[in-house]
Amino acid sequence: MSRIGKKPVDLPTGVTAAVSGQTVEVKGPKGARSFTATDDVTLTVEENTVKVTPRGNSKRARQQWGMSRTRIANLVTGVNTGAKKELEIHGVGYRATLAGNVVKLNLGLSHDVDFAIPEGITITVPKPTEIIIEGNDEQQVGQVAADIRAWRKPEPYKGKGIRYKGEFIFRKEGKKK
Repeated sequence: MSRIGKKPVDLPTGVTAAVSGQTVEVKGPKGARSFTATDDVTLTVEENTVKVTPRGNSKRARQQWGMSRTRIANLVTGVNTGAKKELEIHGVGYRATLAGNVVKLNLGLSHDVDFAIPEGITITVPKPTEIIIEGNDEQQVGQVAADIRAWRKPEPYKGKGIRYKGEFIFRKEGKKK
């Protein structure tokens, strides 16, 4: 039994959900998003909740059960409050600037990295060492944050690089004489 799948997805005030076949469309103050589930699960809307139940007892149906419920919950939080990721840049001379629809990253490489902001995502740079990524699609916000972080992951010796806010980087001791 899926502990996650058993929980119904509550719809807060101002958020509505409609099921047509295997597609759930969720509308809220931050926009509308939809998700198409596989044929292994059944979707129902009852009052202010969306319930996901598996069809059968196969391994795939149980896998899709929890995953579908989580995806629908992400849609609800995205259209209600939005998703947000914060990145910190550590390192001498490492900085970010916003120029129109492009984030320019100076990360100690031989060239500046120009990261084009995808549609549906808003990026702000309050300080040269902070990047805030926001949007109504939690998966897309996380992917953009991971793409930016991939340019210079934090290294374990000095801790230089791009990290998520609050992320702990295990530090190693350097060479000894």
